[in-house]
Amino acid sequence: MLPNASEGIEQGTAAEDVCTTPVEPYQNVPPIPISVVEADVEGSGSGDQTCVEEGIYGEGGILGDIEEHHIFRSKKELMTCLSITAMTKKFRYKVFKSKPSFIVVRCVHTSCSWRVRAKKLNKHTCPTDFKPVRRRQATSWVVGECVKRKLINPGRVYRPRDVMDDMKRKFGVDISYSVAWRGRECAYDNLWLGTPEQSYKLLPGYLHMLMATNLGSVVNLEVSDGNKFQYLFIAFAASIHGFSYCRPVISIDATHLKGKYRGVLFTAVCHDANQQIFPLAFGVGDSENDASWSWFLGRVKSVFGVNPALVIASDRHRSINNAVQEVFPQAFHGICMYHLLNNLKTKFWNKTKELEQHYIRTAKTYNLQDFHVLFYTLCSAVPGVKEYLKAVGLDRWTRSHAPSRRYNIMTTNISESLNAVLVKVREFPITAFVNEIRLLCQKWFHERRTKAAGCTTMMSKDVEMKLEERKDRAQAMGVICADQYTFDVVDGDRNYCVDIALWTCTCRKFQLDQLPCDHVLAVVRKTPNQAYNLCSLYYTREFWHETYRGVISPIPHISSWTIPQQISEFEL
Repeated sequence: MLPNASEGIEQGTAAEDVCTTPVEPYQNVPPIPISVVEADVEGSGSGDQTCVEEGIYGEGGILGDIEEHHIFRSKKELMTCLSITAMTKKFRYKVFKSKPSFIVVRCVHTSCSWRVRAKKLNKHTCPTDFKPVRRRQATSWVVGECVKRKLINPGRVYRPRDVMDDMKRKFGVDISYSVAWRGRECAYDNLWLGTPEQSYKLLPGYLHMLMATNLGSVVNLEVSDGNKFQYLFIAFAASIHGFSYCRPVISIDATHLKGKYRGVLFTAVCHDANQQIFPLAFGVGDSENDASWSWFLGRVKSVFGVNPALVIASDRHRSINNAVQEVFPQAFHGICMYHLLNNLKTKFWNKTKELEQHYIRTAKTYNLQDFHVLFYTLCSAVPGVKEYLKAVGLDRWTRSHAPSRRYNIMTTNISESLNAVLVKVREFPITAFVNEIRLLCQKWFHERRTKAAGCTTMMSKDVEMKLEERKDRAQAMGVICADQYTFDVVDGDRNYCVDIALWTCTCRKFQLDQLPCDHVLAVVRKTPNQAYNLCSLYYTREFWHETYRGVISPIPHISSWTIPQQISEFEL
């Protein structure tokens, strides 16, 4: 029911027709606003008083009970409400009078005085040129109420310009960009746990419930003097358990938050056995600086420990480099080759075509001899790049020179992908933002646990596909046996030496990725199951399923929270 319907239609003056039999409630019902002007009992006859009371004041109508001064969007909506109320309360009515401008209905019981009379709303009598395109009623909170349903899906990108377009299309109202922006913020406040200030006050209680429902999770909230928010760290218990079954290569990155108080989101992720994103930890801080990165990586280290084979992959941000050296001095710190390529394009802007042609091949090659040939070609095509790349460190951006095993992970694409997934929710107030992260992880863990449980192959689905592709290429290769473990494999015009016992091939892909290369598969193609024995456990179905064994549990509605007094009294 609308307190203010759109423009009505003037009351008609035609003669009234009387309908002596019930009519279909949807017959000849134009979509016009209509107002109930009377819902009353006339006369003092011995009517069925129960029927009258239930028809007017009962609890039945799905669209609400019909009373005086109620306004409906159309005659059709009124008739729908009447029909549903009659069906619910077990009585019948008939249309006594019906014209385009009004309608009267009565109970079919001859002694019952129940009656509803409704008429169309009058049109405005103000002149057309008095009705401005910009209307003072289109305030930010009204706009927020109009568009908040558009924001129920957190992944939807809904910009202020979209708000302006929708208000123009639906209501014919022009609103300013600032009103559209504030209206969208009002909608967010209603949908996502209140204003930014209220959200910070809710945060301690929410974090308590997160730890209570996800036992074993690690949450650190650090505040400065005056209880001002400074840092937040979250690692779910399911992620802590699952990391032991993932390759020890952690990709770290940071991205800016877009809410009222800004800040930065820190993430640490890795690959699961199926080459998908596995979230490890999340952090929130003021900005990307040495102190915030050291604090975040310090918490990562305390939760996940230090693997002797650990590799950290990131972009070339100076604060990341300083923090990794401070917190993980024993770990190898590799650079994302695509971030470095972008740096090269900026510095050698007139040689971008040559860089794209030669740099990627140089960075990806496994073989040292191939690297020297490719690197020489790159340096010849782009003068000055040799000194620049050597200053960065050949071991940090190439496969062939890396002192630790990076497997096939040469970029931070998984971090960038996670940032892209969270791009919309980064506008939310802090508690709503953290809750969206939990919901995302909860969804991923469930879907991937189900997918891993349904896997019937020895390896994960992605790895099985990769092995099949390599087996097809291996069919054309010749194999010459030297002894039980060593073989000479002829691949086109080149020979490669394979040692099954040492897990090595002179192409170096086998030992660096811990997955059989084409040449190894050529050796074992007559004994297919042996290929699985030459794969790292990190790629197996068992490790894939074990990675997602943990469950990220939901958090009940705020009305059901049980918060200790010291936490409920703590305010950020």
